[in-house]
Amino acid sequence: MTDIPSSPPWYARPDARDWRTGPAPAEVRAFHTGLPGYTPTPLTELPALAAESGVGRVFVKDESARLGLPAFKALGATWAIHRALAERAAEGGGPEPLTLVTATDGNHGRAVARTARLLGLRAHVFVPRGVHGRAVAAIEGEGARVTEVPGSYDDAVLRAAEAAAGPDALLIQDTALPGYERVPRWIVDGYSTLCAEVDDQLTAARAGEGPGLVVVPVGVGSLAQAVVTHYRSRPSGHAPALLSVEPRSAAGLLRSLTLGEPVSVTTGETVMAGLNCGTPSGLAWPALRHGLDAAVAVTDAESTRAAADLAALGVSSGPCGAAPLAGLRAALTGPGADERRAALGLGPGSVVVLLSTEGAAANPHSTASPSGPGC
Repeated sequence: MTDIPSSPPWYARPDARDWRTGPAPAEVRAFHTGLPGYTPTPLTELPALAAESGVGRVFVKDESARLGLPAFKALGATWAIHRALAERAAEGGGPEPLTLVTATDGNHGRAVARTARLLGLRAHVFVPRGVHGRAVAAIEGEGARVTEVPGSYDDAVLRAAEAAAGPDALLIQDTALPGYERVPRWIVDGYSTLCAEVDDQLTAARAGEGPGLVVVPVGVGSLAQAVVTHYRSRPSGHAPALLSVEPRSAAGLLRSLTLGEPVSVTTGETVMAGLNCGTPSGLAWPALRHGLDAAVAVTDAESTRAAADLAALGVSSGPCGAAPLAGLRAALTGPGADERRAALGLGPGSVVVLLSTEGAAANPHSTASPSGPGC
């Protein structure tokens, strides 16, 4: 019996491209370009995907090797740590040695641990139940102390906040908490370098007026907030469509957008470990609600297939990084595809950018525990 294609979970906001917000700080990129080992990550054109999608050009931003790590998270961690240390020094410093504390399911924690090691600081990383042993070993390999919490990501966040309460510790968390928003905001600002690189690379590739569509994976929504901020802070001119992608088993943002208010959903297991988040960031929510054109949710099978297809085309991508390709395919195929294509403003000459946020080495999971820090 032949399976009948079904429509993917979908949300669209017709006026998103008219919304505007303020830009990220201009000094972020200059900071990153001054770091040892900095180089822009590749923006790879894949004509086969353009032909498949019925658009002019498709590019993949390949974050499989960012500042020596296999995911984009170092951009946010380095900038936030830089800002937090500068603020601490301006306030008179504190007891030494200083320990940087965070909770993670892998990539963010390793980025914090790596930065701490390079700065001669200590790091203490809390991980929830179910984080793969190789991910834990990678964090420990950076010299960090790792504490495994017998609970969810939310439980690990609370433990990290408690551990960072002393004067000899700094919490470097990418999830906002009540009264704790400055560091998460700095992390979002750090991701703006990725978007600035895309602009330069598209110009070098003579990609016309820039992207017609940018597709971004979403966990709690920090990277998506950075993408919305970048493209919706231009006072005039071309504004691309912005599409978010989540696992079907953890589509908290899509559900929130549909209801018009942030809500939590119960998450299940997914190979998209870094996207396994049931609650959108309160810090990100206003930008995502107003600035995203559309949201879609994909299955594990779709993201796994997308990762394999990207690998065959020469791009190393884990399931989170491949989610944008899976989301593009879900949007442009099956019942209602013509309406979804129109909502995204896509035509035969459109330029599409897929943000592949991690390499295959970043995600050793076959399945993931509920609730983890997202892209």
